[in-house]
Amino acid sequence: LNHGFALAKNPILRNLDNIHLRDAILNPDGSEPEWPEADVIVGNPPFLGGSKKRSVLGDEYFDRLGRLYKGRVPAGADLVTYWFEKARAQIETGEAKRAGLVATQSIRRGANRQVLDRLLQTANIFCAWSDEPWINEGAAVRVSLVAFGGEVCAAPKLNGVAVEIIYADLTGGTKDVSDLGQARPLVENSIAFEGTKKYGDFDIPGQVAREWLILPNPHGKPNSDVVKPWRNGLDITRRPSDTWIIDFGTDMAEADAALYELPFQHLLKRVKPYRESVRRERTRRRWWIHEEARVGLRMALNGLSRYIATPRVAKHRFFVWLDQAILPDTRLYAICRQDDVTYGILASRPHLVWALANASRHGDGIEGGRPTYNAGTCFETFPFPEGLTPADTAGPVETLANGIVLPPVAPERRPVALAIAKAAHRLNALREDWLNPAEWVERVSEVVPGYPDRIIPKPGHEKDLKARTLTNLYNQRPHWLDMVHQALNAAVAAAYGWDDYTPEMPDEEILGRLLALNLERSQA
Repeated sequence: LNHGFALAKNPILRNLDNIHLRDAILNPDGSEPEWPEADVIVGNPPFLGGSKKRSVLGDEYFDRLGRLYKGRVPAGADLVTYWFEKARAQIETGEAKRAGLVATQSIRRGANRQVLDRLLQTANIFCAWSDEPWINEGAAVRVSLVAFGGEVCAAPKLNGVAVEIIYADLTGGTKDVSDLGQARPLVENSIAFEGTKKYGDFDIPGQVAREWLILPNPHGKPNSDVVKPWRNGLDITRRPSDTWIIDFGTDMAEADAALYELPFQHLLKRVKPYRESVRRERTRRRWWIHEEARVGLRMALNGLSRYIATPRVAKHRFFVWLDQAILPDTRLYAICRQDDVTYGILASRPHLVWALANASRHGDGIEGGRPTYNAGTCFETFPFPEGLTPADTAGPVETLANGIVLPPVAPERRPVALAIAKAAHRLNALREDWLNPAEWVERVSEVVPGYPDRIIPKPGHEKDLKARTLTNLYNQRPHWLDMVHQALNAAVAAAYGWDDYTPEMPDEEILGRLLALNLERSQA
């Protein structure tokens, strides 16, 4: 039509007996469908996240799918991965030669990537686009396009560029340790947790929370037991919204919760009707408890005065301190350490490069998508410097006269730990002074003790403060910020023993060294 030709009236294709209108991955009787023999399999399988499969497909279908593909496709994998496994099997048995499929870009991570790991045992990826924009019913998402076959391709192409090999995480390189897909979780790194998942209207404005905090209850206990300050991802990347949350912990009985009168009445009116409509029986039955109350998180935070937090999805990767009284939302990861050394290592270039390389992308219309931090791939696989791992920094901390908090490290590692802690403490202090200048804000004690002070703008500085966000700071990247980060990077590099480190060291070199350290520790 663009070149002046009329639209053809007759079908271009003849009837094709090898295209069927039916379920491609599960027969009604629970058996596996047979696919017709073909030279090439090309398709755009349905997009459905692993966490949504049960609710959308139904319990019976979900359970039958799990039984049929047990050992081949993880239960938590996205629906699209079943087509990858079926196509792989067709190629392995010689019933197809090649396949090209569309997937969400999350196929490179977590349970989804296990399907590509299995695929590479019997096939080769000869062409892929790891992260492409896709418009689906008006919503911008990010996709991966993957072409694979049984024969070895002499010149695979990744994102249009020739590479020696394409790995399961859809990165390319040489056939050596540069494959980040080889990285394995490290046992000592099991200290990062998602915040609680509410599944209902548990949050309240700060003004309401403060009114409740000073009111009595029939059993004489304060509402501060169950009304807490709250933070989500936007509170970190922008300004805190002064939102609080009702939190009855992990197992408080309904009769005990009811004695906190106003918080319970709020949930009775705003949460219970909604919870009664959900599919999950435990969520309906325990309607006054957050759907995912995170027992492990609460245990790990016990005894800490503060903890490290980072948004799951953000344009820039930064870490902040949160007071132990603040409950994190599911859109935050909480790293349960209170020392400046752990904070400094996470805020340094080695970890930022590792996290970005192992991140997935959140398709929200931003070019390239926003990097999504995942504890399983970004944190649990990250090898901390020797003697400064989470296993080494567990236990009582030491607070120095200048406010620096040191973990209990071995004497021979104290000099490098102190250098990191000083640089990290300075980074945090300078950022906080930029976010909340003393000339623009007042710090007001909360109505009950035990909670962090409120930060209130002084008259005439309301608009000034709105622009003071971490996102804006890292967008501007002023010279002073670069300088403090460079000092921190140098201190962390010294802890790794990288005497040849310079700001110009390529990311690939850093990734190769970290991967070698990960493999050494995980294999040990």
